[in-house]
Amino acid sequence: MWHQQELRLEPRPRGFHLITDEVASALSEWREVRVGLLHLQLLHTSASLTLNENADPDVRHDLDAFLRERIPGDLPYFRHTLEGPDDMPAHVCASLLGTQLTLAVRDGRLALGTWQGIWLGEHRDHGGTRRLIATLQGE
Repeated sequence: MWHQQELRLEPRPRGFHLITDEVASALSEWREVRVGLLHLQLLHTSASLTLNENADPDVRHDLDAFLRERIPGDLPYFRHTLEGPDDMPAHVCASLLGTQLTLAVRDGRLALGTWQGIWLGEHRDHGGTRRLIATLQGE
């Protein structure tokens, strides 16, 4: 079985946001899958996807603080500045963290570890609506 659909995520402020439940509730087709894979592709170059701690929001805060300190918007060698001081740092963060995840599906649900969740990394101050392509393959 193959299934593909586009998911739209509401605009969020800069930072990391847990989106596991949004993804899970949007894909009713995976209830039929005994074993499979879910591939998520973010259709943007200034945001990211990552799998990490889902319980303590301090982890999301700390990763955002770490990236902001190491990739500030005022680096003198950035040339791509026409879209604002947060744009080029957002591209760097998206490249470092990635814009795709492939996750196991087992018995009709994501096979995540106890404390794992899907995060959207919004790296722009005003990123807007974000789109994901979700591709499910399984039996």
